[in-house]
Amino acid sequence: MKKKSLFGSHGELDQLLHRLGLSTFRNRTQPLAEEFERRGASHLAFLHELCVRESEHRDQVKRERLIRASKLPRHKLLSDFTINRIPGLSPALIDRLATGDFMDKPENILIFGNPGTGKTHLSIGLAREWCLMGRKVLFKGAAQLVEELRQAQNNTGLHRFMTQLDRVECLIIDDISYIPFQREETDVLFQLINHRYERKSLLITSNLAFSQWKTIFHDEMATTALIDRLVHHAEILELNAPSYRAEIAKGRKKSVLKAAAPLAQKP
Repeated sequence: MKKKSLFGSHGELDQLLHRLGLSTFRNRTQPLAEEFERRGASHLAFLHELCVRESEHRDQVKRERLIRASKLPRHKLLSDFTINRIPGLSPALIDRLATGDFMDKPENILIFGNPGTGKTHLSIGLAREWCLMGRKVLFKGAAQLVEELRQAQNNTGLHRFMTQLDRVECLIIDDISYIPFQREETDVLFQLINHRYERKSLLITSNLAFSQWKTIFHDEMATTALIDRLVHHAEILELNAPSYRAEIAKGRKKSVLKAAAPLAQKP
């Protein structure tokens, strides 16, 4: 037998909660009301519990939405990043950056290191933490971003596109490295960095130290100006360590050889 609602016209209440967008209220009102009635709890306690659960549900939905909107390319967790592999990298610094407070100033994060040292992993892990805290971030590969900037310049308007990116508290530009940019591409990237200067945060990863950026951008004066704006308010992380991927591959090779050794010794 279907339980009688504690609220009389339950259908009307359900419709009202639906119109107000209170989905957790709709799903939990009846069972919680029965529970609180058994416990003899007050109406205010019941209402408080419903509000808490509605708020928690909305926070969870928001976090999931921000993670999807961030366009993170892979599922990487900050907790899986092995900080002690990187000489001189401070766990306290990583914890501070993970709070996302630097975006309020705003400041930049610049991550340098050889291929395979975990630059992208670290940036994704940090970005995921920021999303969980309700921050809006966006992940873009450098080549993809430059292409989108050039398309905007030719079509909808570069300034309009950059203004749309202002909605993002931290724009992650991954892998400014060995691919040289043409003069037009350097120009739009410089305009973006100049546009966000002291307004919104950037996180940039690169295989190349600043001293080698002139091999990417060619125009030495523009390169100097670009670097100047990036480092003015920035935390610079240098991942000076052997390639993690190479170490994993080497470890697997040793395991295979070790497993094969007894077989090779059999007559």
